[in-house]
Amino acid sequence: MADKGDLYTPRKCAATNRIITAKDHASVALIVGHVDESGLYTKKTNTFVLSGAVRSNGKSDTSLNRLAIEKGLARDI
Repeated sequence: MADKGDLYTPRKCAATNRIITAKDHASVALIVGHVDESGLYTKKTNTFVLSGAVRSNGKSDTSLNRLAIEKGLARDI
């Protein structure tokens, strides 16, 4: 039996909710740290995974803005 570290764990694109394959080398995982009112890191994070298809279509900026608004990390103007 393989160690848990040896198993491939698929990720899902946060924008499209599709599984990112092992061959998608253009996908990225962005880890955004939370800060308090004085700008100090609170040791809390949000991870946003974007697939290569979203990035190549030029939709990553729009998708990341939408996801940040949904999580309360940014506000809609």
